[in-house]
Order: sequence, then structure tokens, then C-alpha cells
Amino acid sequence: MTDSEIEITAELVHGLLEDQHPDLAGLAIREVAGGWDNQMWRLGDELAVRMPRTERAPDLQRKEHRWLPVLAPRLPLPVPTPVRVGEPSASFPRLWSIMTWVPGEPLDYTSISRGDHAADTLAGFLRALHVEAPAEAPTGSDRGAHPKECTDGFEKFLQAIGPGGIGADVRAVRAVWDDAVAAPEWEGPPVWLHGDLHPANVVVSDGTLSGVVDFGDMFAGDPAWDLAAAWLLLPAGAGSRFFEVYAHADEATIRRARGLAALKSLFLILMGQNGERGLPGGKPTWGPAGRAALDRVLTSSSGWPSPA
Repeated sequence: MTDSEIEITAELVHGLLEDQHPDLAGLAIREVAGGWDNQMWRLGDELAVRMPRTERAPDLQRKEHRWLPVLAPRLPLPVPTPVRVGEPSASFPRLWSIMTWVPGEPLDYTSISRGDHAADTLAGFLRALHVEAPAEAPTGSDRGAHPKECTDGFEKFLQAIGPGGIGADVRAVRAVWDDAVAAPEWEGPPVWLHGDLHPANVVVSDGTLSGVVDFGDMFAGDPAWDLAAAWLLLPAGAGSRFFEVYAHADEATIRRARGLAALKSLFLILMGQNGERGLPGGKPTWGPAGRAALDRVLTSSSGWPSPA
């Protein structure tokens, strides 16, 4: 998952800043926990340095540099926006970025206590984001398809976790997935999507959502991929309010979204197991978040609320 041959240290980051952005080299540098494709370093109080550590990360950063300045001005929550580009060099052979810092604590390290407020906030954010995308917008790579095209991944996650690790009735999980697979496809135009909304990619302040980060997987497609966040992010009981405020999801889209929430919950659980075992790419905080999300998936109705 990561490139262990490149050791990214504070000294390396400082040296790159001195070489390419000397006006920022005097700011304090400190590593930030988390990150998947990129290692994050806080730069002063308002900026962050994102250092790629996977082969695909530079292309994801290029996508953010191209499209976030277009999307960010109309979004009602803070998102990271590009400030500077770091060019490949002898010291570090990949493109890297300086972005604005979005304050708050990642949801996989905390919880939401103001459920209704968070539901309204998430619905407003996704309503603003989910507009028809231009023809040149990026498409999904390993995500974006109808659930029926993702069944291999669903089965792979179930098998890798094992029945004892799911913490739920496997038959009930399969029933949710089968319902999503049977749901009609998205017939609307492709809309802008964050593409990877899960607890590590949103931040919380004062008990509610306060920012959305990591748009590297953004693409144009079926909104169900983002609407799965109703189960992944919001506390129990807030999902119905979310869909009422969002107001644009028909029954088939909600069914697909619920199945995708189950799929993403399984992925979070699997990454949590890897973290517990000390495996590369493991995320210990993701396991509890995934199990809580899966519980919300199984205890909600597939059809709530009634489509407007």
C-alpha cells in the first residue's frame, strides 16, 4: 500500500520548502497522524504539506489541484484548497502539495453529539456538491459502479474479515447488499462526488461536522456513492433527517446507498483488523467506526424516508 523506500521526515519536508518555497520554510512543521495515499505535515497554523507515499498519490493531487478551486467556492463547509505545488526533485522524486488546513478532529477519533445539526450540515454540503458535472470531469476508477458490479469486492471483504469479526448477522448484511444489487441504476446525469466519504475524511468541531477533506478520489457519477455517508458518518437516528433535508434521493438511490454503506463499513472493519494485527495500511480507529456504521445500516429501513 505504501512506498517504504522513501522515508519522509520533518527534515526532508523542511529542506524541500527551503528549496522551492523558502517564504514558508520558517513555519513550524509537525507530522499529523492518519493519511492513506499521502503523509500529512502541519505547516504553521493554516497550511498542510501533503507528501505522496503511494504511486497513485501524485495523480490524485493533480486532480485536486485542477478541480478543488472550481468546487470549493460553492461548498458550505471548509475543504482543503491548493496553495502551492512542490515539484519532483533529487530530494523527493514525486509531486507534492501545500494545501489549506481544515481545523477539527477526524471523526474516527471522536464522535458527533449534535446529530440533527450534523445531518443538516451534511445534507447541505452534498446538495451543493451534487450538481451535474462537466464532460471533462474525472470518472471513478475503483468505485462508482452500480452495486451489482461490486459483488466480488463485497464477498472478498466478508471472507477476509470472517464471521466473528463482523459483529453482525452475516445473513442480514447480505440481505442489505442483495437489495442494493436489485435496485434500479442511476438514470440521472453524472454529478460531482467526493467519492470517499468515511469517518477519517471528515472533521468534527463542537459536536458536529465542520469540514471535509481528501478529495483525491472525487469523480462524476451516481450520488449513491456519497449518500452512503448517511450511515457511515451520522449517529443513529439522524439518517432520516439527512434524507429529508437532502430531498433529491429517490427510493432506488437510497437502496443503492444503503448497500454501499454496508460495503464501505466492511472495508473499515477490515482495515481496523489490519491495524490491530500491525499490518501495513492498517487503521486501528477504523474498525470501531465500521462496526458502528454497519449497525446503523442494519437497524434502519431501506426505504426511509419516503421519496419526495
